[in-house]
Amino acid sequence: METGVSWFEAVVLGVVQGLTEFLPISSSAHILIVSRLFGWGDPGAAFTAVSQIGTEAAVLIYFRKDIARILHTWTRSLWQADLRAELDARMGWYIIIGTIPIAVIGLTFANWIETAARNLWLVSTVLIVFGVVLGIADRWGPKRKEIDSLTIRDGLLFGLGQALALIPGVSRSGATISTGLALGYSRYAATRYAFLLAIPAVLASGLYEATKIGDDPNVQWGQTLLATAIALVIGYLVIAWLIRWVTTRSYLPFVIYRVALGSVLLILLATGVLAAT
Repeated sequence: METGVSWFEAVVLGVVQGLTEFLPISSSAHILIVSRLFGWGDPGAAFTAVSQIGTEAAVLIYFRKDIARILHTWTRSLWQADLRAELDARMGWYIIIGTIPIAVIGLTFANWIETAARNLWLVSTVLIVFGVVLGIADRWGPKRKEIDSLTIRDGLLFGLGQALALIPGVSRSGATISTGLALGYSRYAATRYAFLLAIPAVLASGLYEATKIGDDPNVQWGQTLLATAIALVIGYLVIAWLIRWVTTRSYLPFVIYRVALGSVLLILLATGVLAAT
């Protein structure tokens, strides 16, 4: 397929990236589905890398005070023992520990993730299965713990949950939030920590993809930067909205949406309307 995107494709993909990156509905699945539905080709390494970093920039901006505080306290705690019991110092270690699983698994199965896993039969099935998982965790999770209850064990388990998002259709935020709810954390705590935990993983993934830019002879920087700007703005608004939403409401609408979308995809695949690869 031809590499590159038109201005229209850039706008659409930027909107899709911004809307779906932080909701528990899988951005990779939606970008794959939209591209297949419209018959669009590979947008290229530059587009993928830069637009992904754009959405993560929304997290950096929204949580800038938290990030600065965690970095400051964690760094000082390396030589000031009295700070090591502080939540911000511990959070630094939890995020580092929680990032290890996705780094190890991502590097180990990189080829499979970029090829065989991008099959719409798998994506549609995963959308349904992990939608149900989110629904069960949201419905029956105790929701008694807040972020200050985090431990090394829970940080690692959150990280293992996040690593499942390497499979297109799982959703990074969905898998991490489901893990947190299953561990007994409140919706707010699980969601907030899921966003913070995603920062190093998504930035590393974007930078890894950026190393492939030199292999792309047709980098379209205008379209790429437009999509990135759109994704950043929409992503920021989605984060702010979701953080408010989970303080008073459940994840049920997202569960219903995932199951419905996955079911429609299975029908389209079974009837030959969509090709699996």
